[in-house]
Amino acid sequence: MKDTSAAMEARYRDMLMRRSGTERLKMGCSMLATARALARASVQVRDPSVSPTSLRRELFLHFYRSDFDVSDQLKILTHLEAPEAHQR
Repeated sequence: MKDTSAAMEARYRDMLMRRSGTERLKMGCSMLATARALARASVQVRDPSVSPTSLRRELFLHFYRSDFDVSDQLKILTHLEAPEAHQR
């Protein structure tokens, strides 16, 4: 669905581009942090006793499943289970 006129899209883009690169980066980082918090909360609502490892796996799949083929997903998921992946 597209309910925004081309003129309004152009105006919005112009407003964004008037911000400095630093401001735009901060906005993007803030949006990512919000998306991660919402995804984390969603997993925890579905399974309140989710383990930290399972939570990492679920978040990876939520955000990046379509970016990797199944073989690469399995490699990454295996790495996320490794003890050193817990240290951050």
